[in-house]
Amino acid sequence: MRKIVECVPNISEGRDESIINACADAVRAVDGVTLLDVDPGKSTNRTVFTFVGDPVSIVEGAFQFAKKAYELIDMTKHSGAHPRMGAVDVVPFVPVSGVTTSDCVECSKKFAKRAGEELGVPVYLYEEASKDPKRKSLKQIRAGEYEGLKNKIVKKEWKPDFGPQEFVPSSGATVTGARFFLIAYNVNILGTKEQAHRIALNIREQGRGPKDPGKLKAIKAIGWYVDEYNMAQVSINLDNYKITPPHIVFEECVKDAMEMNLAAAGSELVGLIPLEAMLMAAEYYIKKEKLFIIDEKQKIRLAVERLGLNSVSPFIPEKRIIEYMISEKKNEPLASMTVRDFIELVGARTSAPGGGSVSALIAAMGAALGAMMGWMSYGSKKFEHLDSKMRKLIPPLHENMMKLIPMIDADTNAFNDYMTAMKLPKGTDKENKLRNEKMQEGLKKAINVPLEVMRTADSCWPEMTELAKIGNVNSASDLAVGAKSLETGIWGAFKNVEINLVQIKDDKYKKVVLKEGNEIMSRAAKNLANIEKILLGRK
Repeated sequence: MRKIVECVPNISEGRDESIINACADAVRAVDGVTLLDVDPGKSTNRTVFTFVGDPVSIVEGAFQFAKKAYELIDMTKHSGAHPRMGAVDVVPFVPVSGVTTSDCVECSKKFAKRAGEELGVPVYLYEEASKDPKRKSLKQIRAGEYEGLKNKIVKKEWKPDFGPQEFVPSSGATVTGARFFLIAYNVNILGTKEQAHRIALNIREQGRGPKDPGKLKAIKAIGWYVDEYNMAQVSINLDNYKITPPHIVFEECVKDAMEMNLAAAGSELVGLIPLEAMLMAAEYYIKKEKLFIIDEKQKIRLAVERLGLNSVSPFIPEKRIIEYMISEKKNEPLASMTVRDFIELVGARTSAPGGGSVSALIAAMGAALGAMMGWMSYGSKKFEHLDSKMRKLIPPLHENMMKLIPMIDADTNAFNDYMTAMKLPKGTDKENKLRNEKMQEGLKKAINVPLEVMRTADSCWPEMTELAKIGNVNSASDLAVGAKSLETGIWGAFKNVEINLVQIKDDKYKKVVLKEGNEIMSRAAKNLANIEKILLGRK
């Protein structure tokens, strides 16, 4: 899973396009960062930026963004409707995928340290990054705003977490920290504003007050009427979609609407959503309706349809799901080749791709042929009695097939670290020692790739064996080829493990790897023979 952090900073400027564009350009100039949205507000005189990147790039992006904003914005001349205390008012870091809130706390601290030390700006930590209960919420820290900061910052209890404890008139102070991803989401109700608000009171965490809390945790909601849509909406903020995801909110709104004899008419996403939240919705409806869907695009389509996300405007996944917006071409040049080009390249006068990549490909084809037999046994009237079993057998083979495909390239790339280590200097004993250590690390990496091919292929045998027993017998030859391919892929991968083990000096490591490899090889021979015997008996 890619490591993706979202940063949603706000600057105290919403009217001067040259400043807004300069800040946006500062983000765009940072490698590894993608600017997703710029939302200026003239009356508030404030602009919200949204960009994403890996944990290292996102900190650099936030710093360069802030540096440009501090340079161009003069808080002594600022006025606007929105609460603020600095040129760069708040810089939250939000986990999207492959990272935790703790990771984002570290991002905020690294940003704060750089901004404080290199730019001389007072910086306060908030939310998950703050340990002081009196300085945890943005509202607490912002109290008094920019105008009150001059007298506030000199007090002992308001010493900044980073940067100088002094009032900087042009920049004010900045707040940074980590919070969970907030999803803005509206459920459409064919009713009045008041009826929508009743539903909002029912579902939101605070409910109608301390004595009458709502049904759902981490939810804020109100009801309103949208003239443009000619219907009411329950307008909802999901503070933590892992606690209460959108599909649960939608189902509760639908349920309450039905009890009030009202119709829910789909829903609307405002802004962006993490892929995980959409897949959670898909899995919910797959389980609820006893569906069988493996393909991710079909899962997204199911979630869109069940939540009615196309009800007021087209929901385009590539423009609304964060991971899809920043999707990169897979770094799999070999796996992306045509069959002809790959074979010709293997047969060319080059050392790579070689037996390791070919072994990964053969193993992937073995898992694919197993999945194929499953699909040939699923969905038709003749084999309807097998549907429930195929629903269990197909997914593991499909998943293993998808895991093995990237290993075609991974095997060819596995020697990169080793080759880099060989080029290290070796003039002194210290340099030679470091070079040897790095070479050994590189060799172990080169061993781990084909070893993982073996492990992944090895995990396919239970499903392959069961398919041999009950699958569509018309696909028996396909499964036989698949089983032989798995066994061949395992054998070929082990040859790559063995040849690299020769240079490994860690005897304990060698012993463990050889033991595991021989056990996988033994199971492969037995399982292949068993599957061939089963299939022969079904003729």
